[in-house]
Amino acid sequence: MWKVEPIAPIKSVMYRSETPKELFCYSPGICALSSGRLVGTMDRGGPKAPADMGQVFLSDDRGESWRKVATFPFLHARPFVAGSSLYVLGHNGELRIIRSDDDGETWSDYASLTHGDAWHQAPASVIYSGDYVYLVMESFDPQTTGWPVRALRPVLMRGNIHTDLTKQENWTFAKVNSFEELVDYEKTDYFGIPFYSLDRDTGVEPGGRYCAPIGWLETNVVQIHDPNHIWYDPTGHTFYLFMRAHTGRTGYCCVAKVVEKEDGTMEMETVKAPTGKTLLYLPMPGGQMKFHILYDEVSRLYWLLSSQATDSMIDPEKMPSDRYNLPDNERHRLQLHFSKNCVDWCFAGLIDMGATALESRHYASMTISGDDLYILSRTGDKDAATPHNTNMISLHEVKNFRELVY
Repeated sequence: MWKVEPIAPIKSVMYRSETPKELFCYSPGICALSSGRLVGTMDRGGPKAPADMGQVFLSDDRGESWRKVATFPFLHARPFVAGSSLYVLGHNGELRIIRSDDDGETWSDYASLTHGDAWHQAPASVIYSGDYVYLVMESFDPQTTGWPVRALRPVLMRGNIHTDLTKQENWTFAKVNSFEELVDYEKTDYFGIPFYSLDRDTGVEPGGRYCAPIGWLETNVVQIHDPNHIWYDPTGHTFYLFMRAHTGRTGYCCVAKVVEKEDGTMEMETVKAPTGKTLLYLPMPGGQMKFHILYDEVSRLYWLLSSQATDSMIDPEKMPSDRYNLPDNERHRLQLHFSKNCVDWCFAGLIDMGATALESRHYASMTISGDDLYILSRTGDKDAATPHNTNMISLHEVKNFRELVY
């Protein structure tokens, strides 16, 4: 009997909470340096979370072991390389960033890039075009009540890699809209979205479970490189935003785009089908949960790391006690897909899975080093507080990952 087995079980644990019911593990981010060194970041939450919630780890043996080298006072961070420097960017009310000029051994104090709006995000894609690095952080009005996914603005940020990116003036921020500024979801009939009825102010659906009003979050940015693709821009100035779709349903993401203008400014636009109809949702395996898209220049394919849903149609009132939130919120199976066009996805493998719904493998990030794919996962075992509030950050290795292509 043919059976899908995990292709990358836990190789090592980068961080484990000593008090899993009080100190939780969040936001794994990872990048690989040209030397082969792996740089991992994460943050800690919960009642016992310290002010310096973020941590930086290094591995020089391909993830067999890790050493902590720094802490930082912000969350939802990701590491990335720009020029000869290594950075970690996240937020704590404002955007904050730190810099290393010795491959992560020592770090600067944090610098603030913004003031005013609140910010959100999760570690997601970082891409490069010409002399610039591009990534997305999400701003919102700090007066927004509840989980602010309807109010998030996916701000594409562009930084010149030859400058000091701890300085605000070396970044350009796109002009963007929030979900509720762009979408009238009362007009989305024939799509079944939103799936659950709820009180728009409290976010509570009739069964008593919490569900924020529909929106988008945790944005990835990609460019289309295939000249035959219908979305291809030969000038290289169009960037597509793929976002987790918070709708109550599984298997969809949200999509928008940002276009660079001749004067260097960037503006968000909706994506249009050839008919002129607006595209808001696209099918995507695991698009209901935080996902990570990574373009591989060798295979010329996009790789997708996401959560696999298996039971989203169960009646919420009949869900087992170890299930989290609503039926679309399964978090214990981590899957890998590939695509030539960022729309049609082929299953590549099941990275890893927990034995129960409590034992999460989710909110993962990935990086390429040579022929191998390295993944950091927000992971839980039987000691985790909930499927959401996990107690470990684990590393997973997919050796010769391009051989999964068929």
